[in-house]
Amino acid sequence: MAKTTRLYFIDAVRAFAILMMLQGHFIHTLLATKFIDKANTFYAIWSYFRGITAPTFFTISGLVFTYLLLRAYAKGDDSLRIRKGLFRGLLLLAIGYSLRVNVFNWLCGYFNPYVLVVDVLQCIGLSLIFLVGLYVVFKKNSYVFSAVLLILGCACFLTEPLYRNLTLEYTPKFIANYLTTSNGSVFTILPWFGYTAFGAFLSTIFFRHMHRRYFKFSAITSFFISGFFLVYFSSISLMKLNQITDFDLFKLSANYNYLFTRLGNVLIIFGIFYTFERFLKQSIVSKIGEKTLSIYVIHFILLYGSFTGYGLKQFLSKSLDPSTAIFGAIFFVIIVCFISFHYAKTNTFLYNLLRKMTDKFKNKQ
Repeated sequence: MAKTTRLYFIDAVRAFAILMMLQGHFIHTLLATKFIDKANTFYAIWSYFRGITAPTFFTISGLVFTYLLLRAYAKGDDSLRIRKGLFRGLLLLAIGYSLRVNVFNWLCGYFNPYVLVVDVLQCIGLSLIFLVGLYVVFKKNSYVFSAVLLILGCACFLTEPLYRNLTLEYTPKFIANYLTTSNGSVFTILPWFGYTAFGAFLSTIFFRHMHRRYFKFSAITSFFISGFFLVYFSSISLMKLNQITDFDLFKLSANYNYLFTRLGNVLIIFGIFYTFERFLKQSIVSKIGEKTLSIYVIHFILLYGSFTGYGLKQFLSKSLDPSTAIFGAIFFVIIVCFISFHYAKTNTFLYNLLRKMTDKFKNKQ
């Protein structure tokens, strides 16, 4: 049985991602349009780092989730972890849809198809369910499992040009919204499952080798080298592959290569936080990383007006100057984290409720 160790740097990465998301959503939603200038150096830097948030979320979700599955399997009892994983996936799907609900509109008999729009929670939830299925099929051979995850991740990214402009006009929106952004979906399962698959692939490497003496040094070095390669040389490599194979898909991917580039950004972030892991144990940063679901739900309610239709967006949309937006974002982050730590029990409450419902269902059978 492989020796397992807690990956403390993961909570710090999740904290980084959720805080970047909070300030990113706040500024993007409320900053006045006239100040949105990609030629401005500060705005360009902010926009670039904001784009790292979602890839980090998806990758770290795949890493954590699959690592826990592998650890449970090593202990000889993964059935409970599989059930928890499926519940987690379904829970994220349910929360994702519920955050788009406007109760007052429903009471007035108005159902807005906007509620069917797919966002990050639905995509992560469905990705976790996919990972459970893959794990069940390949868990007895971890090397095959690793290879399948790596192939799936690469396939999701390389084939992106084929489904980039997909519309699916005659497909029910409930299904189509997972595959196309034409109806307003913010995220789709493709290509974003690719990041989750890459995260799961990394988890197999951690689980298999992290007990070795020099693993941490090797992992950090690999994160930085792989990350810089993907950021600066992945497009060149894809063009070389196109020249060697005459396969146009490589060229199409290289010409709009945000997926591998962002994965490189994520790996560099992993390398940074893994390097300073010993300073982050039991810190406020790690505690924030443990509250990401609560923080996400609270920020959505306050900023976008979930359930009531009244949030900051409805009152201040595209109205703030840069200074006000920056200070407002800092204050917003503090308020959301404060509520999450001292008043909200989203994770615990929902998990306990779901478990009680499941137990009752089992007892009736």
